[in-house]
Amino acid sequence: MFVPDHYRVDDGERVRRVVRENPLCQLVSNGPWRPLITHLLCIDPEPGPELVGTTLLAHLNRANPHWGALADGDPATLVFCGPHGYVSPTVYDITPAAPTWDFITVHVHGTVHPIEAGDPTLEVILETVRICEERFGTGWDPGPSMEYLRRILPGVGAFGFRVQSVDGHFKLSQELTQDVRDRLVDSFRRSPSTLLHGLVDHMGAAGLVRGADQAASVSAGER
Repeated sequence: MFVPDHYRVDDGERVRRVVRENPLCQLVSNGPWRPLITHLLCIDPEPGPELVGTTLLAHLNRANPHWGALADGDPATLVFCGPHGYVSPTVYDITPAAPTWDFITVHVHGTVHPIEAGDPTLEVILETVRICEERFGTGWDPGPSMEYLRRILPGVGAFGFRVQSVDGHFKLSQELTQDVRDRLVDSFRRSPSTLLHGLVDHMGAAGLVRGADQAASVSAGER
């Protein structure tokens, strides 16, 4: 992925936050005739600030031709998308100006390692449930549904993804002056879009928000 220097983020903790908060990603790998792309849920079960050297866990439908094309050790990329949104030149209050789209994306490069069917795959599903319920859910207990989960298990293909390198592209209007960024942050905060609110949180974490507003943004992003 091409990342201009002023948008590149090498801070492992900030990059890993995007992966953990946005687990629906795209698995991209080579196919027999063209690249294969599948949207799937991928979890980060290991502690620590750095992704490189860790193993992510994911699963997809075995009926998907993508599953049949995956072999142990195949190179692949996972594409995670964070908050994003349109920036109108009216917000800048300067001329000349041009519209743009601020966004956050993380490309995780590594190798795919299919997991044995049966109980090992069930463990991936249960770990996915645990992490997603903890982060996004309401504490659902899978216990009473274990019989159902085992019944659908033959249709699930799970794999580990060993991370070799990561590209973080955080386009957060870094090139603008602080005064213009202040107007942009104010516009994002007044928007009903939670995606734009998420951009403000990341701008605060990057030190792009002024004074007390920065502390408020960082605090919101840590919740």
